[in-house]
Amino acid sequence: MSLGSSFSAHICRVCADACNACADECEKHAEMGMDHCRQCAEACRNCAKICEEMATPV
Repeated sequence: MSLGSSFSAHICRVCADACNACADECEKHAEMGMDHCRQCAEACRNCAKICEEMATPV
């Protein structure tokens, strides 16, 4: 990323997609009262948000 690779945005997009998929799954378990899954989903959403920001060209 620091060298401006043309793949950087793509890699960040894949990272965001993976984090969102993880959060979706964890939220299903969090609805059943598993607090550690709620915490995981929250962390994954935060990670996805940052990756999405990095995937967006300035």
